Amino acid sequence: MRMRARAAAVTAAVLLAAATTTFLATETMTFLTTAATTGTAPAEGAAAPPPMPAFVGKSLVQVFSTLDARTTLDVQDIGRGHRTVLWPFNWKVCAQTPPAGAALAEHTRVRVDVVKKAERCPER
Repeated sequence: MRMRARAAAVTAAVLLAAATTTFLATETMTFLTTAATTGTAPAEGAAAPPPMPAFVGKSLVQVFSTLDARTTLDVQDIGRGHRTVLWPFNWKVCAQTPPAGAALAEHTRVRVDVVKKAERCPER
C-alpha cells in the first residue's frame, strides 16, 4: 500500500515537472488551446470570430480566458530582464498585436507584451 502511494506521488511530481518545463521552454512562449492542438475545427457556417478585444491594461488571465482555439498567443515580458511568465495572474498587458478592433481570422497569431502587475509599462 505504501508503495502505491509513493508511486502515485512520484507520478504526480513528474507530470507537474513536465507541465512546468513546457512553460520554461522559451523566453517568448506560445500557448495553444486544447482544441487547436487536437485538430477540432469550428462547424461549417459558424459565425465569424469576434474582433480583437482591447487587452492593454488588463490582466494576462483575461487574455487567456477571452481568446478562442483559433488563436495562437505569444507572450513576451518587456520589463526588466525579460523574465519567464509562469503565473498569468501576476502579469498585465502593456501592448498587443493586432490592435483592438482588428479582425481575428482563423489561426491568427496574437502577441501581448506584459510586465508584472506592480510595474509600469515602459514608454514606447
